[in-house]
Amino acid sequence: MEKDQLFTRRRLLLAGGAALGAAATAGVVLASSAEEGAGGVAPAAGAQARPALKSSAFRLQPLTGYGPPPTGPGKLKVRKEPITEISRSGRRMMLTFDDGPNPNYTPHILDTLAKYDVRAMFFLCGECIVVNRELVARMAEEGHVVGNHTWTHPLLTTLDRSEIRDEMTSTSDVIEDTYGERPQWFRAPYGAWNRAAFQLGAEMGMEPMAWTVDSTDWTVPGTRTIVDTIENGAAPGVVVLSHDAGGDRSQSVQALREYLPYLLDNGYHLTVPRRRM
Repeated sequence: MEKDQLFTRRRLLLAGGAALGAAATAGVVLASSAEEGAGGVAPAAGAQARPALKSSAFRLQPLTGYGPPPTGPGKLKVRKEPITEISRSGRRMMLTFDDGPNPNYTPHILDTLAKYDVRAMFFLCGECIVVNRELVARMAEEGHVVGNHTWTHPLLTTLDRSEIRDEMTSTSDVIEDTYGERPQWFRAPYGAWNRAAFQLGAEMGMEPMAWTVDSTDWTVPGTRTIVDTIENGAAPGVVVLSHDAGGDRSQSVQALREYLPYLLDNGYHLTVPRRRM
């Protein structure tokens, strides 16, 4: 009789502990879901850090031990057009940089972002990552979000489906190896999207991200022109396209030093997407 009572008590304690654990985990998920932004983007300051690096305040983890096992991101729907803006609430804007990393320009951009405690998105090319791994590790450590920009920056509309898959998969693989997580965002080189890119991106768990304002820095128009383009195009929800590689980006580096404090002084909150759980 005493053994039966002891067994019953143990079962009740275990059941109670499991219920508390599940409730705690559900609370974390609900808190994250409540901040969902427009177009499937949930903007928030901060981003992901590599597991191999020191823990980051931007990645609080749910309680573990009890409750359901963790699951990966849900299957994405296949979009017909890329996302071009983020939530406009709180005067949010997002800065994005393509084609890197590059040892001559990316460190200066990271230095300026760090000076003003701002996070940005970097859409990286695989062939640049493998020779600049330390810069990708720095992006992770400093809370920036990294996206997939293919391996060799080809015009996707000239490739067949298998070639596009290879470009995207190999880049996601090296990002995971270097950054610590697989990317959840993809940007087509030259902004040239096709059905295969949307389908394959969704299969790989990546949302398609384009932009609202093109800084035109890729034309090397002069620092003042880049600054004026971004400052005149600034508005809540805007995603800015700039480059930290792919040519002489000294103008892009100098322009950031000028327009970033301007945006902050005018009340814009520079943000990045929250990671989907």
